[in-house]
Amino acid sequence: MKLARRITGLTGGGSDGWDVYYRAQDMLAAGHDITQLTIGEHDIGTDRAILDAMHDATLAGHTGYSMFNGNLNLRERVAARVTARTGLATTPDNVLIVPGGQAGLFAAHHAACDEGDRALFIDPYYATYPGTIRGVGAVPVAIPARPDRMFQPDPADIAAQADGASSLLINSPNNPTGVIYTPETLGTITQVCRDHDMWLISDEVYDTLVWKGTHLSPRTLPGMAERTLVIGSLSKSHAMTGSRIGWVIGPPEAIAHMGNLATHTTYGVAGFVQEAACFALDQGAAFEAAIAAPFRRRRDLVLGMIAAQDVVRAIPADGAMFVMLDIRATGLSGEAFADRLLDTHHVAVMPGESFGTAAGGHVRVALTVADERLARALAHLLDLASDLARDPARSPKG
Repeated sequence: MKLARRITGLTGGGSDGWDVYYRAQDMLAAGHDITQLTIGEHDIGTDRAILDAMHDATLAGHTGYSMFNGNLNLRERVAARVTARTGLATTPDNVLIVPGGQAGLFAAHHAACDEGDRALFIDPYYATYPGTIRGVGAVPVAIPARPDRMFQPDPADIAAQADGASSLLINSPNNPTGVIYTPETLGTITQVCRDHDMWLISDEVYDTLVWKGTHLSPRTLPGMAERTLVIGSLSKSHAMTGSRIGWVIGPPEAIAHMGNLATHTTYGVAGFVQEAACFALDQGAAFEAAIAAPFRRRRDLVLGMIAAQDVVRAIPADGAMFVMLDIRATGLSGEAFADRLLDTHHVAVMPGESFGTAAGGHVRVALTVADERLARALAHLLDLASDLARDPARSPKG
């Protein structure tokens, strides 16, 4: 039977970008000791108190249908959190509860794009972005953010592609680079959106993982509240990745229509998960800071080790749970280097090429294992890079 092009074409006819991760998982299953530094998964589980709240909510009867757009008590808490963090008044009518940030990205692009519309996004990008855009029938258009600009997008490059585009997707703090977009960058990006009447879709799931500078939500900038859809989640801030709980913030009309979409797709988020989310948000900023603390410490550890050598260079890791490393001095592509590191040292990192073309010759290191194990893995990475840079003939270019 023939399958629809929309589903067979989600990955654009190529890899989904996770090849090294899949190979590392196969090696783990075969009994190899692999240091897995590929995905942004906390090495701690969800806090026991949150799980207890989820359990209690289940026993209390929150096991039936929930409100398709999210229960009011959770939308109120999310609205209050956004108001407090951004200074921009936000109400429950601005909030849609979704099963994780990925569902929020899908809903936001459904709201912003018609079939065949051009939807812009920044390269390097989280691996699902182009497939999400294809999934709603739009046409993904990548805008490279170059290494020589430390992966800060150039608004001129965005403006050059903006005519006729329906939306622009940005992500700050950024996965995969760890870069936080400066106020100057965001100011000029939002000006492009206003000039070209585009929706701005702002993925802010890493907004609590900020190590240097500050996070600025572009929704707060002049004229942007009515044209910005913000994606948020408890996955990273509260180590609730598997609970699949997040939100979209936007103008009430757009949120209402996305609520209709939820009725026809997800049919809401489990009530006991929403109750656990309410409990998690009630724990306040100190709880979020405790979740973030290991990543700040490990980021400093990695940057210290990088500073002690001169082959591998780190992109400024100002936020998120990753460090992007420039390994071009080895003569290898990021993909070839990641394969070599996995084969020789059983350390799995993500090639920059998994996130588009702009980060070719880079690898992304997730700060998601214990400090000592991370230090050992990074030492292997640096040793391999040094060997290759000293004697490129030891490895064919890839």
